[in-house]
Amino acid sequence: MALPLIACTPDAEQIAPTAIGDWRHAGGSHASQKYAPLDQIDAGNFNTVEIAWRWQTADARIPQDLDFPTGDYRAVPLVVNGVMYTNTNHGQVAALNPATGEELWVFDPESYRHGRPNFSPLQTRGIEYWTDGEIERIFIATIGKQLVSIDIHTGKPDPLFGDNGFVDLRNDLGKLEVEMENITHGAPPIAVGNSVIVGSKVFDYTLFNRNPPGHVRAYDAHTGRFKWRFNTIPQAGEAFTETWENEAWRDAGNTNTWTFMSADDEAGIVYLPTSTPTNDYWGGARLGENLFAESLVAVNAETGERIWHFQTVHHGLWDYDLASAPNLVDIVVDGRPIKAVAQVSKTGFTYVFDRLSGEPVWPIEELPVPPSNVPGERTHPTQPHPTWPLPFERQGMTAADLIDFTPEIAAEARELAKKYVMGPIFTPPIVEGTDGREATIFLPGAGGGANHPGANIDPETNILYIPSHTRPYAMSLVPPDDPASDFPYVIRVQRNIGPMGLPLVKPPYRRITAIDLDTGEHVWQIPFGKGPANHPALAHLNLPDLGSVFNDVSAEGGILITKTLLVSYLSQKDEIHPDADGSILVAFDKNTGAKVGEIMVDIRLHGPVMSYQAAGRQYIAVAGGRFDNAELITFALPQ
Repeated sequence: MALPLIACTPDAEQIAPTAIGDWRHAGGSHASQKYAPLDQIDAGNFNTVEIAWRWQTADARIPQDLDFPTGDYRAVPLVVNGVMYTNTNHGQVAALNPATGEELWVFDPESYRHGRPNFSPLQTRGIEYWTDGEIERIFIATIGKQLVSIDIHTGKPDPLFGDNGFVDLRNDLGKLEVEMENITHGAPPIAVGNSVIVGSKVFDYTLFNRNPPGHVRAYDAHTGRFKWRFNTIPQAGEAFTETWENEAWRDAGNTNTWTFMSADDEAGIVYLPTSTPTNDYWGGARLGENLFAESLVAVNAETGERIWHFQTVHHGLWDYDLASAPNLVDIVVDGRPIKAVAQVSKTGFTYVFDRLSGEPVWPIEELPVPPSNVPGERTHPTQPHPTWPLPFERQGMTAADLIDFTPEIAAEARELAKKYVMGPIFTPPIVEGTDGREATIFLPGAGGGANHPGANIDPETNILYIPSHTRPYAMSLVPPDDPASDFPYVIRVQRNIGPMGLPLVKPPYRRITAIDLDTGEHVWQIPFGKGPANHPALAHLNLPDLGSVFNDVSAEGGILITKTLLVSYLSQKDEIHPDADGSILVAFDKNTGAKVGEIMVDIRLHGPVMSYQAAGRQYIAVAGGRFDNAELITFALPQ
């Protein structure tokens, strides 16, 4: 699995040292630590934090005849040498004064003129900063399939890059007979050395086997010249095509890197977390292990050569794609220093590897899993199970997991459970109606576990912080509505199942887990959010926090780690009243998980939380709202 280590590529971060208080990449750094070494805002004053300034995104200025709806605003801004750079859902890029929010410039690539992709929700989650020590650029991959290079000083596209600053991302996929409207871009590219590396977002719920493949492409940072393509689905003459039986690799799509990527700039390695192939839940047209689906792949950033890979799910049928950036950290295990990479997952496992060689830091065992009885399907007989660290989420479901706060709730839960197949993790979906059952319970559900927000690393302690949620999905296979479909089955999802409007399983329903990666031990774990503790059937029990059950928690939020705090947010809808609108910014002591403060916010927050320093003042920034009320909100201590 491992290949020899590559030669190093230039390290832009060494050429231009990061100023204290900067936030230069979506994850803070290419290591995706999401850590700010700031302590002006602390446990003693967090409750006095107030909104410092707000910026309504430039998407509100798009002509109505060209605009189309996008999703929740989830961008993460960057701060570089005293200037903030951020994007809108439509891919506009703005430079702002980080202390006041004053606009310095706005660039509009007019991606909306290319039409709306067949994807919902649509959003552009971030941008990438790059420098070679002389020139400085912002790169963005838009939902209009554009890779754009912008001069950070002028706000103009670089005329030497591609076609006057633009590269057409409809090209260089190596496959022409595909539904191009089923591919777009959401996460930012990542620039390593002189390569700008681009993933993609591919529509999941297609009825036809013509989806674009999720091949990862790289372009020269100076010129926009196409450099390389890593085929996430191996093509003719490449290794591992045999893992796609009956030459399924010829037609298969997806297997894309839709989330953030990470990189070791010094070693010149980019780490690609990949997703499930088409179609997500019935794999009869793609029997075999299906490399490099649902894998962590380490690639030479200069050449695109694979260095090592690890597949976390063989022949995936659960939509357990790797949905978050891996975290890079230098750890010491039993006295041995290791340059490590930790990948959290929807499954509730944390996979930890030597990031240069791909060797697991702790053993990962292949264990038997239940077979499928779906016509045409064949599950892989085993799946990887890390032996350490222990899972951060509940995995699989039995009668012992059913909610049972009162005899009435327990009885209704037991009766409801008779409609479903329950079993260990990796129990496959059933055809609806098989043996009188409606569906299979997936726990964790297809939303995770850990999802897009991913995990954080405290580089001073090597503690990994993981936000996650425990919500079972009931998943069943049903015939497609269109008889011309290439697939005999598509998925039907029941996301909210349980008695009396409560979840089917015992709490907590959302949690934060701290894991010491030097030892693999869990340091602490807390339920995150009140959850249904005030539900009419539970209110008389005076229950503690049960963990939020907010529907969109899998895709938004995340946490920020500072010198002393862990900061995240909750929905007022879940914590206060179903009709409440807005969020609650919450802070915890990062060493113990004890809550130390909270602030009411009058708008729903959606983006990752970041922090920076400007003019000697620490700020916390989060994107929120959607459509015409999408805005970036910053918080700080009173002047």
